[in-house]
Amino acid sequence: MKSSISIEMVMLLAGLLFVLGIAGVIIRKNIIFMLLSVEVMLNASGLAFVAAGSRWAQPDGQVMFIFILAMAAAEVSIGLALILQIYHQHKSLDIDKLKEMKG
Repeated sequence: MKSSISIEMVMLLAGLLFVLGIAGVIIRKNIIFMLLSVEVMLNASGLAFVAAGSRWAQPDGQVMFIFILAMAAAEVSIGLALILQIYHQHKSLDIDKLKEMKG
């Protein structure tokens, strides 16, 4: 059964999600929201890999997505540990306040 969604639409969605993730990293001041934006970017790239693998009927896209999921899990665990340590020391997660405390 052929899918009714074209590869161009899926790639457009992946690109849009990636741009939203970049915007979240640049605009947001809270470290947790920045970490979530990085997760959105990783999922967007995984969607692009799966769509490309589906287009050429190769399992490579799904294999890459599994690697991306493993990397995202490691990034979340390390990132949350660092965020907890920063909050414990500075009692804030706002990037601007942390910059002020540093200097």
